[in-house]
Amino acid sequence: MSDFKELAQAGDNGMLSADRRTFLKSLASAGAVIAIANNSAWADGEIGFWAKDLPNEKLIDMYRTILKIRWHERTQADQMLTNPEYRGYNHFYAGQEAVATGICAALRNNGPFEQIDLVYSTHRPSGHAIAKGVDIPKMVAEMDFRATGLNNGYAAEMHISDPSVGFVGADGMIGPGHVTATGSAFAFRARGSDQVSVVFGGDGTYATPQFHSALNNAKLLDLPFIYVLENNLYHQYAHYTYSCPHKDIADAARAYGIPARVVDGQDVMQVYNAAREAVDRARAGGGPTFIEAKTYRYYNHWGAPGAKAGELGAFGYDPLAITSFRPEREVRAWMQRDPVNICRKILIDWEVITEEEGAEIEQAVKLEIAEAFEWGLAQPLCTPEDGLKHVFAEGSVPPRQFG
Repeated sequence: MSDFKELAQAGDNGMLSADRRTFLKSLASAGAVIAIANNSAWADGEIGFWAKDLPNEKLIDMYRTILKIRWHERTQADQMLTNPEYRGYNHFYAGQEAVATGICAALRNNGPFEQIDLVYSTHRPSGHAIAKGVDIPKMVAEMDFRATGLNNGYAAEMHISDPSVGFVGADGMIGPGHVTATGSAFAFRARGSDQVSVVFGGDGTYATPQFHSALNNAKLLDLPFIYVLENNLYHQYAHYTYSCPHKDIADAARAYGIPARVVDGQDVMQVYNAAREAVDRARAGGGPTFIEAKTYRYYNHWGAPGAKAGELGAFGYDPLAITSFRPEREVRAWMQRDPVNICRKILIDWEVITEEEGAEIEQAVKLEIAEAFEWGLAQPLCTPEDGLKHVFAEGSVPPRQFG
């Protein structure tokens, strides 16, 4: 048995314990405040009823998607911590799984490119990519610069792309994707398509000109555009209040006259309901929507400093944190409302699955991800000569710099 499968079949250090399954339910009333120890995830409360009307297969698929993202991130972190040959440059998405899953579950992800909805991602793209339906083994290969990866090793993490499922791609810069996404939305309207353009952005995007330009143009032209802001409280290591005067960044969107929702980003059902409302509005010609998801990342901004192999989250010192650092108690408090546990508990409460079935689904996903890494990291590496290809439309660049 490979190391990957052994890791998947091993226990996950008590992360399925009864304590970890305990969480505070989101309150149903509008403007509800969801308590998280000494912190709060402010949200508008339960929005709509669509999630409750979804077929069991769809609900289970959402749970499975959250698990795929979680175990991809955990396996990737372990690779960075234990495998000296792993070359991935990764910004982990663990903790935010419910946001990508809930948004993409409301989109059209299958069919011709001229019909599916498009997603523009960030420098933290793996969760968005998996939720949109990219080929995970090929994504694993791509993120380790393998020649047979999703983009032949040219994209790695921050430029990964799969147009076949409407995942236009990640963006290593903070902000430009928002303007490009509104351009796609304009194209949809110009040709009479009912497609929707979605862009994900972090709380740090508020301070960029592209944030305001995208919202301004989306409203002026009433574009089928959805801005999903994942407010995980920190851009790199600085708390978002250092650069934003709003508690809810959604207030900035409301200033442009755009309908805005603040949702509990740990609850996939609440995210889905807000996304469904936004997608229906966009398809009907009702214009853009802004969704702010209050969420949290379990690892530091980049890589795995402070993390330990086989354990979820990072709690130790990060040498890249120059100006400020997240309190360990804050990280652990947010982990008490884990997206995996919340989704599982909801499905059990709704009698969609049993406790045992939930555990079986997770075990199957762990093996699936282990096999994806086993395949991806066995692929051939790129060669220096590969960098001379695709510079021009045809042929290769002569290797003059090699003498």
